[in-house]
Amino acid sequence: MSTSSSSATRRILAVGAAFGLAVSLAGCAQLAEVFNGLQQQPGVVEEPVAVASPTPLATEDVPFDSMFTYDGSVALSTDVADQLELRLEVWAANPKRTNEWDSTTPKTFGFAVNVYDNYVDEKAVLTQKRRVYISSISITSQTAQTSGQVQNPFQFSSDPRTLVPTDTLRSDRGLLLNSYQGGLLVPETTINQLPADTYGITLEFAMTIAVEGVADDDTSFSQQTVYQYLPIAISSDATTEE
Repeated sequence: MSTSSSSATRRILAVGAAFGLAVSLAGCAQLAEVFNGLQQQPGVVEEPVAVASPTPLATEDVPFDSMFTYDGSVALSTDVADQLELRLEVWAANPKRTNEWDSTTPKTFGFAVNVYDNYVDEKAVLTQKRRVYISSISITSQTAQTSGQVQNPFQFSSDPRTLVPTDTLRSDRGLLLNSYQGGLLVPETTINQLPADTYGITLEFAMTIAVEGVADDDTSFSQQTVYQYLPIAISSDATTEE
């Protein structure tokens, strides 16, 4: 065979090998895509199916999302005017054991209500702040139960002026809430017996307030009612007794 003929043969073989390698690599890439696709599919469809199950579940299997239960305390904020924040803070008497709150044992918590005018410095004098007074507060409840029933076992209602020392700033509009000048503090209240199949309870706080539109202007007050909701997870009695 001639030298030119041998060179041509080697070029043909090299091209063929390169083409075969390219096909082989492309095939591997396609197989990898198929494999990866098979791996990703189950996570997309399985979770919604589990959530949508219509059958009643045991208490341990029913999730009840509650930041209060996880942390033992929570701060809930509402804007009652531009840059004027009403803050409700709730904490458990024993914050490290809220995951043990069950339907039978007493569940004790405290709460406070204050207001912050973010237009001015927090330490500004009262005449520079828009005042907020609270004239009533109530708490109602709604259970989440594995049976599907809903009950309202806990209730609380009061004039805030009766819950604090008599020297706390107040008026006919209610108890003053502005930080460093007043506020509502209820150190303890207790949720007692709940239905045995309760796995969660939601507290609804309703607060009637008078809001000053312009700082140091008695003629600029308007009234409104603020609602806040607090979910609390409830453990099964069997779990907490172990």
